Amino acid sequence: MEGQFAITEYPDAAAITRRLDELIEKPIYTVKPETLQLYLDEYYEKKCPLSKAMIEQAVGYIPGGVQHNLAFNYPFPLVFNKAAGAYLFDIDGNRYYDFLQAGGPTVLGSNPPAVREKVVALLEGCGPSTGLFHEYEYKLARKITELMPAVEMFRMLNSGTESCMAAIRIARLATGKKKIIKMGGAYHGWSDQLAYSIRIPGSKWTQAYGVPPCIFRHTQEFFPNDLNSLERRLKRNRFYGGTAAVIIEPIGPESGTRPLDFDFNRGVEELCRRYGALLIFDEVVTAFRLGPSGAQGYFGVSPDLTVFGKVVAGSYPSAGGVGGKREYMKYLGAGLAGSGKQKKALVGGTMAANPLSCAAGYYTLCEMEKTGAARRAGLMGDRLTAGLSKLIQKYSLPFVAFNQGSIVHLETVGTMHFAVDWNRPWRIPAILKETARRKTEMEHMGAAYMAEGLVTLAGSRLYTSAAYTEEMIDDALAGFGRVFANVGIKEN
Repeated sequence: MEGQFAITEYPDAAAITRRLDELIEKPIYTVKPETLQLYLDEYYEKKCPLSKAMIEQAVGYIPGGVQHNLAFNYPFPLVFNKAAGAYLFDIDGNRYYDFLQAGGPTVLGSNPPAVREKVVALLEGCGPSTGLFHEYEYKLARKITELMPAVEMFRMLNSGTESCMAAIRIARLATGKKKIIKMGGAYHGWSDQLAYSIRIPGSKWTQAYGVPPCIFRHTQEFFPNDLNSLERRLKRNRFYGGTAAVIIEPIGPESGTRPLDFDFNRGVEELCRRYGALLIFDEVVTAFRLGPSGAQGYFGVSPDLTVFGKVVAGSYPSAGGVGGKREYMKYLGAGLAGSGKQKKALVGGTMAANPLSCAAGYYTLCEMEKTGAARRAGLMGDRLTAGLSKLIQKYSLPFVAFNQGSIVHLETVGTMHFAVDWNRPWRIPAILKETARRKTEMEHMGAAYMAEGLVTLAGSRLYTSAAYTEEMIDDALAGFGRVFANVGIKEN
């Protein structure tokens, strides 16, 4: 299975971190104001009138005009009505290279015919949902356990957020402990307790609007890539009831935006075993994208629980789940059979594991395994990253491009590389203000990319799929080059 992994060479996390440290110390480099205005006038106003008109109507009925955070972009969200392979098309007929990939799960590319045909056939039979058991629930669960070494059982849910919530409940039931330690800056969905310290390490509750700080009394964080920081927490918790679980994104917070050393995950696993905490891998992004056995297979780690996201439904609705070792998954037992006398975690979801989603997920994983999609997507990520690095050098920019296989990072302002130090609380307002300022310029860069026919995730993350060819990647790089040629230092 080694040759099926997406990562051909693991990045030097320490070297990348040094470059990111340097990036946030420098002035902001962003698309020049006159160039941005030209994009607004010549592209968005002239070539996207139907999108603009629809969003202007939508804001009267939908908060912000769109239903999903990923759809927000500057100067207004575009409206897409077709997805095919590596391409997206908006309602004005404009074509784009899709580096968003629905937030990461479409490793095969968008709307692959091999999966779509199976879904259509199912819809013509039983329809999307019955509320009762369907054979594809079994087929999907069996397929996942065959591919993922530490997943002996699988329970499908509706989203990655729900799945993280369920994993935490399992850990607390299994250990009898309450405290959860997460990696600072990581995103594990938007549930109350896991909204702690999202995006920016050390930010605690400051980014969790609408969540009372008291909710976080059992949630803690450690600094990314710092085993000593984690062990200090684990040691201290021994005197306050212990730690139920450590939950991490195995390539680093925010899909590896702050990368980890290759051996870091093994170090975390060793600490969890030593201090009696369960290890939870959040593989919402990495499962099957890094390879058939996910990040756990690549790093050689055996997490107790694994969280899945959209990929287990082939990017169709109701997408998420928890897998893990039998001794822990028993706490998710539905019904009465085989549940024993142990308490069951409070987990529901009427539309979870519906026939449509399970069939889509099953055939997606089969097609990915058959075609070596993860490896192909990773090679395209390598080519994109190499091309971006050449462009950065060509235009003498401080930007940082790196990748973990098909997960490509293009850091132009380093918004999420900042950290909050509570030993110097007087600096916190300035840090939060600076990250907000840089986020605005990240949005401006994203708008420029979009006008060049390049859909990215917030202008800083790009996912490649197996639908890409070398010629497509090179054509996309030409678009990035046109943006980079018009970047300058932002005046304060």
